[in-house]
Amino acid sequence: MILNTGTRTDIPAFYSKWFLKRIEEGFVLSKNPYNNQIYKYSFNPKAVDCICFCSKNPKPLLKNLDKLSDYRQFWFTTINPYGKDIEINVPDYKKVIKTFKVLSDSLGINSVSWRYDPIFISEKYSIDFHIDKFEEMASELYEYTSDCTISFIDLYQKVLRNFPEASEVTTEERLLIGENFARIAGEYGIQVKTCVEGTLLDQFGFDSSGCMTQQVLEKAIGNNLKVPKGKYRNRECNCLMGRDIGLYNTCLHGCKYCYANSNMKLVKKNQKLHNPDSPLLIGEVKESDVVKEVNEPSYIDSQTRLF
Repeated sequence: MILNTGTRTDIPAFYSKWFLKRIEEGFVLSKNPYNNQIYKYSFNPKAVDCICFCSKNPKPLLKNLDKLSDYRQFWFTTINPYGKDIEINVPDYKKVIKTFKVLSDSLGINSVSWRYDPIFISEKYSIDFHIDKFEEMASELYEYTSDCTISFIDLYQKVLRNFPEASEVTTEERLLIGENFARIAGEYGIQVKTCVEGTLLDQFGFDSSGCMTQQVLEKAIGNNLKVPKGKYRNRECNCLMGRDIGLYNTCLHGCKYCYANSNMKLVKKNQKLHNPDSPLLIGEVKESDVVKEVNEPSYIDSQTRLF
């Protein structure tokens, strides 16, 4: 089983105490955001092939990495150069880079990936700005990761509501950014990737197969996986998204481009319902709730190892 902590919220940044409690008790409950069905997932290291973390601030969980030593991990860390006008509660990118380096040293270069996402263009955050900052960050990170995934802003209704001044990045702008990012990445030996962005930038050497593909996770855990065809694939990419234990409208970063939050008022309301001792991220289990236990096996191919 693959567990994912980060496509709906940032658990390492804001809910690390809760997460460690779930590790300690050996299970977690996750509510389906679309039908309120509650699922129970085991944290048995023999069943969990990989825990995938997606975070803008891994630091709160960093000091407790020893408590995760029984688990194979993949960390997908977003490091953007935006200011507090865009990423209100995200630490300065230079601080996140320091945390990223510690993660890489602790877990190995194959278990950490850098995400520069999303890219949007404005007077302040111009194409030249992005190119300059990407080169600055690549020069700091190339010894600590082998790849970087970029994407361009998606104008979902939630995004337009919270970030009305945002506009689509044009094809011409994408090509200019892609060409320059590929050139810089090539100088530092970093593979640039896109995910659910089409193949436009493949001409510059981008890998558009996905950001959390089976190959990526196999490289991170050092094992081959025998995942059933179609398992975990619920997007227009080859990524293995895993069983997500997060919940929408709970991330406190306050990023204006966020697709996971409707608004910060709802986020703060949910935050008040968070109990670090509850098996649910938000709220408590009620007597009327039906909990479905998911007994999913390990998909690791015990016959082979990659390294």
